[in-house]
Amino acid sequence: MHWIRWGLTIAWLLVIASLFYDPWTSALTEPDHPWSPLRLADTCVEVQGECLAQQPYPLGTTLFWGAIVPSAIFILLVFGHELWRRICPLSFLSQIPRALGWQRQFKRENKKTGKVRYELAKVQGDSWLGRNYAYLQFGWLFVGLCGRILFFNADRIVLAGWVLFTIAVAIFVGYWYGGKSWCQYFCPMAPVQSIYSEPGGLLGSKAHTSEQLITQSMCRTVLPDGKEQSACVACQNPCIDIDAERTYWNSLDKPETQFLRYGYVGLVIGYFSYYYLYAGNWNYYFSGAWLGQTDQLASLLSPGLYLFGQVINIPKLVAVPLVLGTCTALGYWGGRWIEKRAKSYSRRHHSLTIEILRHRIFTLCTFGIFNFFFIFSGRPLVQLLPVAVQYLYDLALVTLSTLWLYTTWRRSPELYSRENLANRFRKQLEKLQLNVGSFLEGRALSDLNTHEVYVLAKVLPGFTREKRHQAYKGVVRDALEEGYVNYSSSLEILQQMRQELGITDEEHRIVLEELGIENPELLNPDRQRSLENQIRLTGYRKSLERLLRLQQQQPNATALESLSLEDSEDVRSLRRQYSITPQEEEWILSGFSQDASLVKKAEFLLTQLSALIDRYRAIHQPLLREHQEVLTLLRENISHKQELIVRSLLETLEQLPSDPAALTLAEGLQQASPGILGELLDRENWRDRLPPEILQYLTQPGATTAFCSLDLSPEIILGHLEALLQDPNPMVQAAALYLITQGEAERSQAIARQHDHEFNSHLLQEMVERLLSWSPSSPTHPTLSDFPSLEKSVYLFNSDFFHRMRSETLIALANRATVKVYNRGDVITEAGDTCRELLLLIEGDANIHYQTGGEMEVEQLHPGQTLDELEVLTHSHSENTIVADSETTRILAIPVDAFDDLLDHDPDFARRVLELESRQLQRFVRSVQVQG
Repeated sequence: MHWIRWGLTIAWLLVIASLFYDPWTSALTEPDHPWSPLRLADTCVEVQGECLAQQPYPLGTTLFWGAIVPSAIFILLVFGHELWRRICPLSFLSQIPRALGWQRQFKRENKKTGKVRYELAKVQGDSWLGRNYAYLQFGWLFVGLCGRILFFNADRIVLAGWVLFTIAVAIFVGYWYGGKSWCQYFCPMAPVQSIYSEPGGLLGSKAHTSEQLITQSMCRTVLPDGKEQSACVACQNPCIDIDAERTYWNSLDKPETQFLRYGYVGLVIGYFSYYYLYAGNWNYYFSGAWLGQTDQLASLLSPGLYLFGQVINIPKLVAVPLVLGTCTALGYWGGRWIEKRAKSYSRRHHSLTIEILRHRIFTLCTFGIFNFFFIFSGRPLVQLLPVAVQYLYDLALVTLSTLWLYTTWRRSPELYSRENLANRFRKQLEKLQLNVGSFLEGRALSDLNTHEVYVLAKVLPGFTREKRHQAYKGVVRDALEEGYVNYSSSLEILQQMRQELGITDEEHRIVLEELGIENPELLNPDRQRSLENQIRLTGYRKSLERLLRLQQQQPNATALESLSLEDSEDVRSLRRQYSITPQEEEWILSGFSQDASLVKKAEFLLTQLSALIDRYRAIHQPLLREHQEVLTLLRENISHKQELIVRSLLETLEQLPSDPAALTLAEGLQQASPGILGELLDRENWRDRLPPEILQYLTQPGATTAFCSLDLSPEIILGHLEALLQDPNPMVQAAALYLITQGEAERSQAIARQHDHEFNSHLLQEMVERLLSWSPSSPTHPTLSDFPSLEKSVYLFNSDFFHRMRSETLIALANRATVKVYNRGDVITEAGDTCRELLLLIEGDANIHYQTGGEMEVEQLHPGQTLDELEVLTHSHSENTIVADSETTRILAIPVDAFDDLLDHDPDFARRVLELESRQLQRFVRSVQVQG
């Protein structure tokens, strides 16, 4: 490909050179040439009512406008931007400064160490250029089309000057900014590429389903062994060169995309229409007579319009931008008007989402303007061909563009996401090494389409719940690493995949917790993550590894330090090439040394553990003691996370048996959480897995005794509660917000107003609504009963029957449950009644009256116990009478239909219910045996 690019660039430069000197090709346009189809015809071509005087002319401009430009548009629609970007001479020439190592750099000095490093200059996303480059490119395209008509359609010297000026600017941009900044931010052809090649060319590849690491037209270098290596510096995010379709969906709702798509339609129509408006007929354009008007500059001030047989005395210099600008504006406004009408119709009929609607309007615009373009572009040359060839040419264009329309029409953001995730899931299935041969009939996993991958996962006998969890976890990990999702968006973006695999939202949150423990950097909000950034860092890492291999060293941190001293210029060059910051280099270096990476991870986890311990102590303060039911929920959540972190730290220590830092980490762990640590050491087999010296540090009391302070200020307590609002579990968020309300109600109201848009759960939305309607002048704080959904969820969590159920299950049950209030002596259920509700005692006491051996027995029930659960599960009649035994007895009633629905649709809930009932039956049998 490199030699092809050189060949095409040299050919392009020869065409430019011919614009300066070409004494040969003008002979082909002589009227008396014996065989040339390009010879001037002896016919009158009228321009503004007069015959145009024609003279023989060189063919450089004819070749440029009649063959090169139409070929580019054809390539973009049929083969996609990936081919055009790789053969475009301007793109190739703009990379000369990079190839020579002449690029602008910024000097960065570490104030602590005094170390100086240089970083490649890049366009910042928040700069004026980063925000407005689309308008700049379209403006340059507009100027270029105006310039064609006014200055260099046929004037070879002016055209050569314009092209050379563009080449010089491209090379300068290649020096001034790194990466493909010319292509991404300046090139006037870039909007045209987006319009014709997004979301993809007819025969283009799909980056999101490709097995290749270097996709489409991504920046790359060729190593001496012939292998390609990424040279991406992440100059734009998202990048069309890496994944054109991702860029398309990402930009679909941006105002500049609307302007480019609709404005371009008007601009192209205006450009070709101007030839008619100028000459008064179409023959002027289709004859190609305009290609021979080498005296363009002489006509700049002559009349620029000829309508209805009358000359309009507006100078051509003014008329051209006026016509093209008016048509561009009409195209933009017309496109927006059509889109607005289509949206209104769609809303009334609930047919399409706004994204799909806009995508299909864009698709029709591209299809229409492509065929309109080829009615005119290159037509003066096409008309010289035999009529049969002309028909075949037109038929091929219409057929190919119709196939593109059919393919593109069916695309959608959901389908793209589904394909993307299915490809990630396919890779995870391959890692599990499941026996899938008998199900595929000779096909490979890579041959399956999106639907087939999910169907296979459902029928594979070896694809257990644990393996499904493992595969989904791998998909989430990859998606987070590439920046395809982040902590907040992952729940929504991966929803469709969870539905296919039967993964619940709660399991998703558990996966995030596990990933946060295994790789703390994965959820670090300070670390910039994107596919482009990952490719850039991977390219730098591979370049370092290759540099070490060339010196016959094993890639590790020690070897890299040695390399930095012995051959620092090579490393500095790589840092500049990939724009590596000190922090990024630290991340990459930690990856070279597994021990160093593990130590860094363990230190981060110890910090997290310390923060959790502080929160745990905060919720044990006397200030909050009266809210035990809510506190129990928070305590168990924090304890669970502490246990996950301690277990992860023990696994890390197991992998660091000989590292000196292991003893320090072990000592820190023992001092931070001796209680949970001791439980895990006793409950699991860590005493056999850990080295004796590490075990000694973990089991002996530290110098600092752990204690729980009971004198924290209210401000500190509320600060810890606010930190819990960042937890992904909505029940934890709601519980924390409730406790903040008890400490400082106005503060909770401010939080509710500030974070209203971030709370998506019905549980939190109800709390926010009630908090904002509560009057600050009220003498009392809102109680738990003032937040019905939270109250029901908390009591379900604290009950024996539902304890440790997933939060989404508890919230779903709470939404369908009701609270019933009884006075002392009221009958709650009577023997013989049909059990239509599962009853949970949440306040007060109740007595069960049942008959045994002819005698009436009475058993007292206390808050947290369920009533008649077996009868509810079997849909039978109650055998006991239950009577309220307190002045106020409150019962949480869950309709049997709601309970059955969850049993049918939530296998994990059904399994937990069976486990609970099995334990209760075992206790009942043992009690009967004891009595017997």
